[in-house]
Amino acid sequence: MLLPSMAWAEKQLNLTKGVTDISNEVYGLHMTALYICTAIGVVVFGAMIWSMIFHRKSKGAKAATFHESTKVEIIWTVVPIFILIGMAIPATKTLISMENNEDSELTIQVTGSQWKWHYKYFGQDIEFYSVLSTPREQYENHNGETSEKGEHYLLEVDKHLVIPANKKVRFLITSDDVIHSWWVPDFAVKQDANPGFINEAWAIVPKPGIYRGQCAELCGKDHGFMPVVVEVKSEENYAIWLEEQHQLKADAAAAEAASLNATASKEELMQLGEQTYTAYCAACHQPTGLGLPPAFPALKGTPFTTTGSIDDHINIVVNGRSGTGMQGYGKQLSLKEIAAVVTYERNAWGNNTGDVVQAADVQAASGQSTPSAESEVVEQGADDLATEVALETTEDLSKTYSLAELMAKGEAVYNSSCAACHQPTGAGLPPAFPSLIGSPIIKGDVSAHIDMVLNGSKKNPAMAAFKATLSKTDIAAVITYERNAWGNDSGETIQPADVDAASAK
Repeated sequence: MLLPSMAWAEKQLNLTKGVTDISNEVYGLHMTALYICTAIGVVVFGAMIWSMIFHRKSKGAKAATFHESTKVEIIWTVVPIFILIGMAIPATKTLISMENNEDSELTIQVTGSQWKWHYKYFGQDIEFYSVLSTPREQYENHNGETSEKGEHYLLEVDKHLVIPANKKVRFLITSDDVIHSWWVPDFAVKQDANPGFINEAWAIVPKPGIYRGQCAELCGKDHGFMPVVVEVKSEENYAIWLEEQHQLKADAAAAEAASLNATASKEELMQLGEQTYTAYCAACHQPTGLGLPPAFPALKGTPFTTTGSIDDHINIVVNGRSGTGMQGYGKQLSLKEIAAVVTYERNAWGNNTGDVVQAADVQAASGQSTPSAESEVVEQGADDLATEVALETTEDLSKTYSLAELMAKGEAVYNSSCAACHQPTGAGLPPAFPSLIGSPIIKGDVSAHIDMVLNGSKKNPAMAAFKATLSKTDIAAVITYERNAWGNDSGETIQPADVDAASAK
């Protein structure tokens, strides 16, 4: 009776111990605090119970009359201070370790989106959305009937986030709509995903396996259907997985290119459209197409899906609608899938327009470009080398530009290659993408600045190398721009020859 918390320490009600060193440190801190609180509780409540039993009025006890005791005041002030210090020292060490993202070997951007996760692997040209895969019939019970729930009910997704074991993986966590929270208890990682800001976390997972979590911030209607599934593979299996993903991307590009020259039947489009609608649209617009007005309007029998422009319909699906809950699916769905879901919406639930939309129609209406299959299978190293050689052969490295010329060119290069991370204002998105206004790299040694743009950052993998994608003239211009824009006003000009000399070292 006196030690219930200790008795439950290894039970399911207790904190998850986790699999990483940090998660075990957090668990140790939790148990230490639990034992201290239990001991204090035993002493305090023990004294209270003893006093009530042996010093009650019915036994003739009389309350003492006394004033404050300086010694007692000092004791019950000093003792808690020492207890707090004893708890704070290991807690501070653990917190510092949790924030130390240096020397990471893989960086993944995690973006929360209503209501799915978007993962982007830096330096691997891999990105995908991870969506709940629990069948809707398991959790939709409007009629009071549901099918049997699966083993991982509401905790399974169509695509796992895959990371290698025994490697330090850095997570850059953000959102493109509202506040979410990326939580994996086994890693002791729980970070808010805030729009316009990037939070960081990291994990070194020693044991391959599948680890599950959820969005831990109330983010809207389908907050409960936003699980996180991380699959940890051995280094060998992770390398195989990377090759598979690159091949899948090449195959998808080939299929996309082929779909532009193919004409699918209405039946085929309706079947694919129903599958796509159920997976991506039914959560908001409902399987019946009746929606949840006013936030999610009906698609059944409305002018938008019956008499409205097909091009407008395509554009909304591809790009979303600003100021509403309708997000764009241009990056999530193939051209054929978008064509199918538009066809389905214009013919399902009695709409019966007879409209048939093909992949080529989607490309024409949205202006999306489709990479050829051949370009996807070219090895990245050879592609980078060819680009670099082409850049070197088309620029005059001996030419000297004026500050005005470099600033004009540098602004254009910055806006196309740098502003997405460091912002058009140079303010950045700290801590992953630091501000460039008066920063040490901008005010510091020019050669270090050139090296950073050429080769990227070893300490911060989010800073990519640009030597294979920008010419030396472009790099000279953008560095000049960064060192003189937003009030930096260094007056320095960096010429293509300076970049050429630095790249030769």
